[in-house]
This record gives sequence, C-alpha cells and structure tokens, in this order.
Amino acid sequence: MHDVVVVGYGPTGAIAAGLLGLRGLSTCVIDSQASIYDKPRAIALDHEIMRVFQQLNILEEIKDFVEPFTDSHFFGAQGDWIKCMSTVAPPYPQTFVPSLVFSQPLLERVLRERIESIDCVSVELEKKVVGLHQSTDHVTLQVQDNKGYPSNIDAKYVIACDGATSTIRGLLGIELEDLGFDEPWLVIDVLVNEKGLKRIPKVSVQYCEPSRPSSYVMGPKNHRRWEISINEGEDPQYLATEEGAWSLLSRWLERDEAVIWRQASYRFHALVAKEWQSNRIFIAGDAAHQQPPFLGQGMCQGIRDACNLVWKMDAVFKNQASEKILSTYAIERKAHVTELTQRIKSIGKLIGERDPQKAMERDRQLLESCGGKVIPTPRQDVQPAITGGCLSTDTCAAKGTLFPQAWIKDGEKWARMDDVFSGWRVQYRSGFNFTLNPIQIEFEKKISLKQLTWGEGGIEEKENVVNDWMIRNGCKAVIVRPDHYVFATCNDASSMNRALSDLMNQYNTNI
Repeated sequence: MHDVVVVGYGPTGAIAAGLLGLRGLSTCVIDSQASIYDKPRAIALDHEIMRVFQQLNILEEIKDFVEPFTDSHFFGAQGDWIKCMSTVAPPYPQTFVPSLVFSQPLLERVLRERIESIDCVSVELEKKVVGLHQSTDHVTLQVQDNKGYPSNIDAKYVIACDGATSTIRGLLGIELEDLGFDEPWLVIDVLVNEKGLKRIPKVSVQYCEPSRPSSYVMGPKNHRRWEISINEGEDPQYLATEEGAWSLLSRWLERDEAVIWRQASYRFHALVAKEWQSNRIFIAGDAAHQQPPFLGQGMCQGIRDACNLVWKMDAVFKNQASEKILSTYAIERKAHVTELTQRIKSIGKLIGERDPQKAMERDRQLLESCGGKVIPTPRQDVQPAITGGCLSTDTCAAKGTLFPQAWIKDGEKWARMDDVFSGWRVQYRSGFNFTLNPIQIEFEKKISLKQLTWGEGGIEEKENVVNDWMIRNGCKAVIVRPDHYVFATCNDASSMNRALSDLMNQYNTNI
C-alpha cells in the first residue's frame, strides 16, 4: 500500500509527488496519457513557485527557458496608456524576480526527470481511474490501462490533480461553483522570427478596446502569446484553425514573420469546487478551480494547493499532528483561490469592457486615480493572504502572507535561506529574548521547530530583506510554517505564548 496516490501528472501532480517523495513518503503517480503534452498552456509563474523549484533542486535545469515577465501596459478605448502592471524593484523579497514567463513542455520534462529520480516515487502512465472505494484507513482506486486491463491501487490518501474535467471529482459528486465569468477567447502561441520581433511590442500589452479586447504576452525567447476575445457571431471552431487564427493575428504580424505553435478557442471560466476533501481524497489544481488567465496564476494556484497539502500530510505521517490538520487544506486554499479569482475576474472585466462609453469612463477614472500619470502597480500586490485554517487566532500583522526568503551567510558563502533551513521556525530579531517552557520544549522537539536569531549575533543577511520586513510589520518575532507562510507575528512573551498555544492546538497533539 502506498502512502499517497497522486492522480494526474501535470505540473500540480508532479510537484505534489516530488514534495511527498522528498519527505520519504511512498508515492504513486498515475496518468491516463502516455507522454507530456507538447504545446504550451501555462506561460507565467511567480517567485513563490520558484521557491518550490528551488526545493526540488531544479533551478539550474530550468534557467534556459524561464525569463522575467515584462511590464504589462494597458491601452484604453482610444489607444491611450491607462495602466501598468510591473514588478517590485530589487532587492527581491524571495531572491527571485517576482513574475516570470516559461515554456511549459520543457518545464514538465525537467519536473518528470526529477520526480522519477526519487526512490520512493513510482509513475504509472496510460492508466485511468474508473472507480474508487474509501474505507476507514485507505482508498482503493480501480484503474484500467490503455488495453482495458483492470487493476487496483491502494493508498492511505489520494490527491486528485486530474484536470478541469476531473474523473475523481466526478466520481465523488463534487460540484463547481460558478463565480460569474464566461467569455469565449482565442489563444494563439507563436514563434516569431527576427523580422517579426522588430515589429511587435517590446513589453506585454492589454488592449482594452471595446471592439475586441486582447492580450499580448512576451514569453521566453521568441515565444509570444495572443489572447483575443471572440466577438458575437464569430465561429470559435473556424478561429481555432490556422487560417482563422491568422485572420486575427494579421493585425500584428505577417505570415512570413512567425510560425503558429498552437491555436485554440476557449471559454474563460471562474469556477471553484464546492468541496475540496472527501474523507481521504483531496482535489487540487484545475480539478478544484479554474480562473481566467489575466494574471497568469492558474498553474501557480495548483502548485500552491500541492505545497499546502503536502506538509500537512507529512506531519500526519510523522505522528506530529492529528488528521484534523488536513481539514485546514480546504479552508485555506478554497478561500484564497476564491478571493484571488475574484480579483483576476475584476481585471478581466476591466480589460474586457465592451460598452464604448463605459470603457472611456474606465480610462478616465484610471488616469484620474493616479493624477493623470500612469503609476506602475506590482503584480504581487494582487495576492491575498490566506485566512482561517492553520494560523494563529491573534490579530497580527502579515499573518497568512508569504514570508520572504533572504540571501544569508552560510559559512564563507551566501546562500538562499531555504537551502540552509526549512520546516517550522521562529525567527527573532536581535535583542528579543524568549524562553520556551517545558511543554513548549517538548513540542519544539516533536515538530523540529527551529529557533533563529536574525541580525547582530545571529544570522547575517545580504540585503536586509527579512530585517526590513520585520520592521515594516512592527514585529520582533515571527513563526513561519513549512510552506513559508506566516503563522503569527509577535512582539512580546505573551503574544509568543499565545501563538505557540494556538500551534499546539492546530496540531491537536499530545506531548
């Protein structure tokens, strides 16, 4: 029997399997397909996801097809520049450029090579789930191979990452909640030659034109993507042919300037599963949520799901926490996904305003709000905090946000913080003293909680990213989870004691 079966070997499933494997958990990945889909789908990721790739030790392998995301310029109904989404200036809060673009087929190849090098992870391709049964202590999946031969796979838990048409979600009878976004768009991925590159924009662009809202994204190297809204009366099937795609792409390029890599028509949706857990089965990635692509967060959201769930499963398998902690997965991720999807939907509505008068008023208000001059907005400002779940009950600054990663001194060299320590930790600013009581000491040992002093006499950092963060949030200590989210910030012994008590309650553990 496996500890965990992961259904679906796309990015979310691969990350889940890799993180489980790194923790020594017996993991089986199954997928109905024989190989990686060779066309691009996701094109954007962010610094939080780069921290996950860092954990998997694949940064060197992906560097040739991951590049910084350019600014995104928004142009209004009359062609005026009305908005800019950008990135923060260095030093970067996670040591990586905050927003990036990448090539999905190449990334998936690297991910699979890494996952399949982990001893406790096995992969079974061309196997589809046709049924399931849950008992009190495990799940049995009934599967068929590509010749129709049946077999069973048993595991203590199942993570279903089997996509938007998830078989597991269907077998469980889980419904999707519609957040009210449904629009037809054409997505065209193009490899542009030198002649074409001279003509097209040098930054990403949102064309907020009532007649046909469109997006242009600069991918890595010569990969460019257009997302073009489909007007009423147009045939999505025709537009999804090469001839149809060129009929819209000709605004920007001539046929001798590029080769179409992929063209596909979609309905952009905003959907979230009503339940994310059914006893020992969890759904993640596109199986749990689908959002419009206007911020490039679809793949990122799925990877966040995997990261959130894996460390909690690990705590259960190590007898550090009771199974109660697994219920916080749905609480945290559903709320976060729903809020971010609503924000993405708002950006989509801003881009896609079809009424000419309302579009002109939108342009006027956007420019008026920044004094008539466009002020860049960092993309990461759109990210909400997680709420509820495995967090302190205290009201405290930065709770539920992603804690920064600094460059720190490791012997004689500088290293990324996550390469030096991980897991639960308390990070103190220099000068703040706190002594654990005997019960807290036992809990510290049980969950391998690290205590780290920052600054003078402690950990030396290169660019003051963590120190400045703690000053900005007015805290002297911070408790950070294994997935790098802030459990609590504290200023004195009283708040530290309350936070640690909350943590012990969340783990529902007996010392």
